[in-house]
Amino acid sequence: MKKGQKLWSREELIIAINLYCKLPFGKLHRSNPQVIHLAELIGRTPSSIAYKLVNFASLDPSLQARGIKGASNASKLEKNIWDEFYNNWEELPFESEKLLAELENKSIEELNDISTYETPEGRTREQIVKVRINQSFFRSSILASYNNTCCITGLKNSELLIAGHIKPWSLDEKNRLNPRNGIAINALHDKAFDRGLITINSDFLVRISPTIEEENSSFPLSAFDGKQILLPEKEEWFPSQEALKWHNKEVFML
Repeated sequence: MKKGQKLWSREELIIAINLYCKLPFGKLHRSNPQVIHLAELIGRTPSSIAYKLVNFASLDPSLQARGIKGASNASKLEKNIWDEFYNNWEELPFESEKLLAELENKSIEELNDISTYETPEGRTREQIVKVRINQSFFRSSILASYNNTCCITGLKNSELLIAGHIKPWSLDEKNRLNPRNGIAINALHDKAFDRGLITINSDFLVRISPTIEEENSSFPLSAFDGKQILLPEKEEWFPSQEALKWHNKEVFML
């Protein structure tokens, strides 16, 4: 470390990996407005933020597999934070959002633009907030991973896209927030996916249910039959083979 530089804290690294999850690889640079904003929040330079983001990329096995290398001197603490984050999607994303809210001098609800007016019986307000914050983080991460593009149609409009679950939230608690259980998809095809009218096979090809009668459909789903989906830039976040096989077997209508 150069003279005059200060060590990165655990909290700063958690906030940095939060941003890493929300940015495509090609935007991990010092001129990115989000990088500049984070630098202002924690009192560091945009270059130092970008450097840490690239350090995290060096730990990402998906980028390593493609021969994309980040900085080669990631610290032990950075590796520990990486492992914590990627092995605990329920806790670390939420912790990172709380830290970010404190820096922004906002409530965590304000930061994520969510409201919590009703608390279901048997649940605390904190539990409800955590669920909604994690859902918001999941959406941000999935849409960033797919470059705000529908994986089936190529539609590029984040307002019309959903971070859809392959295996429903209610059926797989362990992988609720795992990016490999999510796809960026437009609202219409998300509904068709949930109903089993379309699926994605283990080769990442779209399959259309033979039960669909195209003459009664105002939207030609069959146009995408056999088409390969758009895949995330990060291979580590490719749709889970296990989840896809489950959807093919349990949901898809033959």
